[in-house]
Amino acid sequence: MLSVLATLIMLALLFIAYRNVSSVIASALPLATAGIAGLLTVTLLFDAVHGITLAFGFTLIGVAQDYPLHLLSHSRPDRSPLQSARELWSTLATGVASTCIAYGTFLFSGVVGLTQLAFFTVAALFAAGLSTRFLLPRLMQLPRRDFGDSARLGRLWQLMTTLPRPRWAGAAMVILCLAVIVLTPGPMWENDLGKLTPVPSDLLEIDNELRGQLGSPDLRFMLVIEALNDEDALTRLELLEPRLAELKGEGAISGYDHAARYLPSAARQLMRQQQLPADAALRESLSAALTDTAFRPEVFEPFFNDVAQTRQLTPLTAQQLQDSPLGARFALLLNTREQGTAALVTFAGVSDLQALESLVPIAGNGVVLLDLKAASESLVAQQRTRLLWSLAAAAILLIAVVTAALRSRERVLRVLAPMALTTLLLLAILHGAGIPLTLFHLIALILAAGLGLDYALFFEHAAEDPREQCRSLHAVLVCALSTLIVFSLLATSTLPVLQAIGVTVALGVAINFVLALAMHKREATTPAR
Repeated sequence: MLSVLATLIMLALLFIAYRNVSSVIASALPLATAGIAGLLTVTLLFDAVHGITLAFGFTLIGVAQDYPLHLLSHSRPDRSPLQSARELWSTLATGVASTCIAYGTFLFSGVVGLTQLAFFTVAALFAAGLSTRFLLPRLMQLPRRDFGDSARLGRLWQLMTTLPRPRWAGAAMVILCLAVIVLTPGPMWENDLGKLTPVPSDLLEIDNELRGQLGSPDLRFMLVIEALNDEDALTRLELLEPRLAELKGEGAISGYDHAARYLPSAARQLMRQQQLPADAALRESLSAALTDTAFRPEVFEPFFNDVAQTRQLTPLTAQQLQDSPLGARFALLLNTREQGTAALVTFAGVSDLQALESLVPIAGNGVVLLDLKAASESLVAQQRTRLLWSLAAAAILLIAVVTAALRSRERVLRVLAPMALTTLLLLAILHGAGIPLTLFHLIALILAAGLGLDYALFFEHAAEDPREQCRSLHAVLVCALSTLIVFSLLATSTLPVLQAIGVTVALGVAINFVLALAMHKREATTPAR
């Protein structure tokens, strides 16, 4: 519903802004090209497309929708669309390259899904840029109006650029943001994978309640036994059985499960066979039991035959059990590999962790009590640190690319400073509001940075030409408003994932627009007539 509503509002905005149905429809070409190119690249490089690629890929390449809007806003009657695209290409190409560098950091994340996401977004944005440069102009009609002649846009530009911009404001903002980040209590990052689920909290509570009533295992803690083979693993599990029963009786756990409950070791199976009475003794015991009853002795002949057959059976193996209806559950508890066998003991209702730790010395060598929550949080922290270092390297490369394109320290500062300051402001706002940052916030921050860089580049492209300033202002206004509407709607979602992305990008777009305009070079200009 949110997607449909956002699409309708954005289309209405584009029709109002450009008043040309064919141009608006044609502007969808770069985004469509981006999606096809991204999916094709991932399909060729990987066996399957990861869910996270689809989930976030099309969100991240939303920046590609700005490319045709810049072309539409900068088109004019005295230039063909191809000429306008050629004049705009230097600025557009710098934006495409810079955004690809930022998204390319996911290549070094160490996570397959994020690696796919990097290939998807980089290929998609590259294709969208080329499509805007070479394909879209051939489908566009010669515009009937020039936004550079808009007196209203000229007055708006002059009003915005004449607002007070004290030099100390930037430094004060940096100091304030750093103070909020350092002094605000609470964690900066969210490491709990359970908080990353898109499932609403009320449904998670119902799920936990149902699992408790069904006696399902708590998969946070599990005992892992590395054994030589299946028989060794089952024997060691049987040694744990008395202590496990004690823990359940003491209330340290409410239940447990392991493979030996379904398949005893071969030694125990043979011992049980040996405990079966001989045929004569069994018949004598049954005859005594049937005394003074109405049962006929011949009715129990099948029972005698079954016992006799059981004495001759070979022990049941793990392979035989895996081919049975219990096989799926059994395979989760006993995993046979070339290097040996891994056996798991799962627990339900754990209330005493120290009691669980007493199981380790009983089970012998090669035993680990896993806390999957702690292990996953440690892994998330490591991957995030690796990704942040990659982002730092990307920032250095980004500065080099923008410097090579603009060839002026002052111009580079005006382009990159709004993006950097916006990112710092977003971090301070989210942390100050008590919101720990997740992977979704990090992706949204990168998207917001890419959009902000785009705005600053086109304001810088306007230079000192009043008409070009009006065209750039129109383009950036349309881009910012369309993005702000879409992500503001996402921010109203009850799903934590969509809400996190929506809030972060919506705030980022608004702040980036203001700062990019505020840091634009101030020149005395005459409004267009």
